[in-house]
Amino acid sequence: MTPAPLAPLARRRRLARLALAWEAIWPAIWPALGVLGVFLTFALLGIPLLLPGWLRMLIAAGFFAGFVVALRHGLRGFRWPGDDPADRRLERESGLDHRPLATLTDKPAGDDPLAQAVWQVHRDRVLSNVRRLRVGLPRPGLAKRDPIALRAALGLSLLASLVVAGPEAPERLRRAFAGEVAMPAAPPPMRLEAWITPPAYTAAAPVFLDPAGGEASVPAGSRLQVALSGGTGGVPELQTGNTVSAFRALDTRSFGAEAVLDHGARLVIRRDGSEVAAWTLTVQADQPPRASFTEAPGRALRGLAIRLPWQVQDDWGAVSLNAEIRLKARPDAPPHVVEIPLPAQARDARGVSAPDLSAHPWAGLEVEILLRARDGAEQEGVSAAAPLTLPERSFTHPVAQALIALRKALSLDPTARAEARRALDGLAAAPEAFEHDTTTYLALRAARHRLTRDRRPEAVTEAQEIMWETALALEEGRAERTARALQQAREELRQALQEAQRQMEEQRNGEREERNAEQRSETERRIQELRDAIRRHLEAMAERLQQENAEAMPFDPQNRLMDRRDLDRRTDRMREANRQDRPEDAERELAELEEMLRALEEGRSARNEQQERRRQQRQRGEQQMGVVQDMVQRQTRMLDSGHRRAEAETQRREAERRAEQAQRRSPWNRQTPEQQQQQQQQRAEAEQQAQAEANREARVQRALRRALGEVMQQFGDLTGEVPPQLGRADQAMREAQDQLMDGGDARDAQQRAIRELVEGARQMAQQMQRQFGQQEGEGEGEGEESGEMMGEGQGEGEGQDQAQNQGDGRDPLGRRTREAPGAQDNGSDTRVPDEAELLRTRRLQEELRKRGAERERPQDELDYIDRLLRRF
Repeated sequence: MTPAPLAPLARRRRLARLALAWEAIWPAIWPALGVLGVFLTFALLGIPLLLPGWLRMLIAAGFFAGFVVALRHGLRGFRWPGDDPADRRLERESGLDHRPLATLTDKPAGDDPLAQAVWQVHRDRVLSNVRRLRVGLPRPGLAKRDPIALRAALGLSLLASLVVAGPEAPERLRRAFAGEVAMPAAPPPMRLEAWITPPAYTAAAPVFLDPAGGEASVPAGSRLQVALSGGTGGVPELQTGNTVSAFRALDTRSFGAEAVLDHGARLVIRRDGSEVAAWTLTVQADQPPRASFTEAPGRALRGLAIRLPWQVQDDWGAVSLNAEIRLKARPDAPPHVVEIPLPAQARDARGVSAPDLSAHPWAGLEVEILLRARDGAEQEGVSAAAPLTLPERSFTHPVAQALIALRKALSLDPTARAEARRALDGLAAAPEAFEHDTTTYLALRAARHRLTRDRRPEAVTEAQEIMWETALALEEGRAERTARALQQAREELRQALQEAQRQMEEQRNGEREERNAEQRSETERRIQELRDAIRRHLEAMAERLQQENAEAMPFDPQNRLMDRRDLDRRTDRMREANRQDRPEDAERELAELEEMLRALEEGRSARNEQQERRRQQRQRGEQQMGVVQDMVQRQTRMLDSGHRRAEAETQRREAERRAEQAQRRSPWNRQTPEQQQQQQQQRAEAEQQAQAEANREARVQRALRRALGEVMQQFGDLTGEVPPQLGRADQAMREAQDQLMDGGDARDAQQRAIRELVEGARQMAQQMQRQFGQQEGEGEGEGEESGEMMGEGQGEGEGQDQAQNQGDGRDPLGRRTREAPGAQDNGSDTRVPDEAELLRTRRLQEELRKRGAERERPQDELDYIDRLLRRF
């Protein structure tokens, strides 16, 4: 064991040996390190990539041989330093003469006690100086061997090559050793895509899960889809809660899995026992809808309709709402169901429905009404029942009154057929009560026969229908009956034309032709029924005029209202348009035919001069509004052009910035003077072209300002007042013109001009409505009725003037957005996709994601699929 005083000396000797070893090793291995540094610089610069494989292998082998030879030559003769050289270094660095450390190992020659004592004193003095010994820094003396500092140049070259290689440094080093020997291809990186498609009834967008994991909340019944491609390993597994299922193989390196989420769980994807991704999913249970009456049901303010104020609420939107009416005296009788139309995705909708049930057999009786709502998950919600007495029509003819009373009695007790039969016999036995009308007599006998011979439960309802028609015929006469039949024929034909127009817009192949043929035949039959109804109505009107001993209606040479041949020609045009699959033309002919019939029924001849003048003034105002709307469109196009110029300028500056950064990173990317001059010329040409386009748009802006000034003057002459928004639009146009001429950004001024023009058009429409009222052909009482039939999103006042459809829920051009209440806009050219189109879009997205997960497809196809998905 080393004595305690010699322990510091042992440590300093080890340090001295290390310093001596470094001074000997570093100069010896420097040539080998120089060879290695040259090879690394050579490889990082990418020079081996330009050489064939065999030459790369040869060069790598040469550098390796040079490294081994230099290292062997340098280390040849190297010996690890011992204690004597270490002591000499300590004495030299500490400034000690005469090798005092040798005293620690020497001994006196004799055994003289005095000599031994003197030697011990000398030894103690040497030990006292051990703590002051210094090792000193190693001095390998490499500068003498490299007087021109080649090692510094090599270090700088290696650092520069690392900067040039950047993140490609490992691959370049690997490729420097790769020759003709085939290297195994690296597996493609693993790609994971997971998304959840909510049920179709929710109309919610798919939820994309982060591959890094996380949490998500989705509706119950959602469908999970996972696509995993690339990477290494076996078939992955999908664990949902305690359920584990394997992925299905799409190809050799792509896998897919699907699952339906009915309850919350932790979703984990594992591969070869290791966790790839995990999510915590919370499933929201679908709540049943809630339906209620906002007010007590009652009779409408006008007419015989009932007023049903309703409200429906659902977490994802109700799909249907029905009013069930039950007869209070017969609770077990089948209810009468009235369907109430709902807006799309009615999550919280309210409105007023006004069905007319005066012709129903329960009219005049006490009933109970309840609302039944249903959502997309087939869940139902029922409101509380509300009592109501159905409005009924009053009759003055005694036989009609008796028939209606008998009809109500059968509604209360359908088994009382014998009493009803005796009452019908009594009415038929007194033909003088109905003026000996043969039709009425036959109708009474038909109802009696139906109640006597037909034992079906439906026979009572059929007999009640006969009684109702007979009572109406007695009360109104033939002219009124034919007028109702004509109105019904017109409505049925209109519905058939609308159905044909809707089916022509559908994009189906196999069923489309057959359906169009059936619809064409149905429309043909409706046109013939309308033609027969017109003929019978004209005959009935002629008979009524003859009975009243009145003169025939005078012939109007301008409108030709009484020309039967004109009516026949229009029906022939409708038939021809239907055969050629032009339902819009047939609907236009129907509208003109209805105008002629309306004029015929009201006995109008020609419009007076005041109405004609008001119509012309309104047309002039509408033309001026059309000019303003055209200005909005042209101003919008100019704004789009400004956005494109700004985007192109931004892209050009970004490209220049990236080029400058690339030049600063690497001297190899510096441009030559010719390239710099060419780039400056291209920049100057782009700026000149942009300025020329701005000057052209400035001239267009000036022309729009002049046109706006003319519109303001003409509208002021027409109404006596010019909306102030048009004046502010003119000022914004002037600012945009000045900025375009100066080469500035005019987008802000153009946006203000668009907003003011839209608001000005709305004010123009309101002024025209106040001064000229509704157009001819618009019923005076239709606004209130339609307001009651629509939901709250189609509020009262909205049906008064379509030109007022500006404001909340609309875009800058006045078109409704999808977030607008009601979600319908008959005056807009924007068509909102329906549920079927949204479902097809989602299916396309899912198919694209599945194909994008198949990484063995050609790279061009995969890039194309990625671009499509980015657009979605």
